[in-house]
Amino acid sequence: MGFEHLKNKRILLVDDEQELLDMVVSILKEEGFCNIWTAKNVKDALSVAEKVKPEIAILDVMLPDGDGFHLMEQLKQNGEYPVLFLTARGEDEDKFKGLGLGADDYVVKPFLPKELVFRIMAILRRSYKDETPLIRLQNSEIDFERAEVIRNGEHLPLTAKEHDILAALYRNAGRIVTIDALCEAAWGDNPFGYKNSLMAHIRRIREKIEENPSRPVSLITVKGLGYKLMVGGK
Repeated sequence: MGFEHLKNKRILLVDDEQELLDMVVSILKEEGFCNIWTAKNVKDALSVAEKVKPEIAILDVMLPDGDGFHLMEQLKQNGEYPVLFLTARGEDEDKFKGLGLGADDYVVKPFLPKELVFRIMAILRRSYKDETPLIRLQNSEIDFERAEVIRNGEHLPLTAKEHDILAALYRNAGRIVTIDALCEAAWGDNPFGYKNSLMAHIRRIREKIEENPSRPVSLITVKGLGYKLMVGGK
C-alpha cells in the first residue's frame, strides 16, 4: 500500500486515437488511478495542462498539429513533471531523441496493460519517492507507510488485516466497497466465510479512526452492500 497514494496523481494523456485514449483510461481506472485528463492534439493538451497542472504526462509522438517531443518541451516550460511516450514509433532514433530531451520512459504500441501500469508506477515512485502522505479523515489521519492511525496526538498501530482493509477502502475513497471485495483484500482469493471477521475488524478500525465509533463519520456502513471511506478533513 505504500505507493497507493501515487494513483491520485493527475495524469495528462495525449493521443489522437479515441479508441486508444478510451482503452488506456479504462486500464488506468481499473488499476485505481482516478485523476485522468485527455487531449487529442497539442493545442488541447496545452490548454488542459494549464488548467489541471498534471503530475505526469503520457504522450504520443505523432499528433495532428505537432509532435510529442515539442509538446513535452512546451509542457516542461510550465512545470517539471515526468513524461512517458506511448507511441507506435519504436525506432531507436525516436527513443533516444525522447529520452535525450528528458522523457522518463518510452512504451511502444502494442503494449500489455500490465506493462504500461508497471512503467507508470515506476516513474511515479522515482519522481515522488519522498512523499509519505497522511490521509486526512474527519477526526484522525492514516499513515499507510507506518501502518498507524494518528488521533488526538496518539499513534495507534494498525494490524496487517486492518491495514489491508483500509487500503482497499482508500483505493475507492468515497465509493462503496462490497463486503466480498473487502474480504478478498484481507484474506486473499478464497474470502468466503470471513464476513463476521470483517465486521470485527471494521469495529476495531472505527475505534481507532472515529471520535465516536458508534456514530461513524469516516467509515460508513452502506446497508446490504458494504462500506465506504470518506476522506477529508474538518
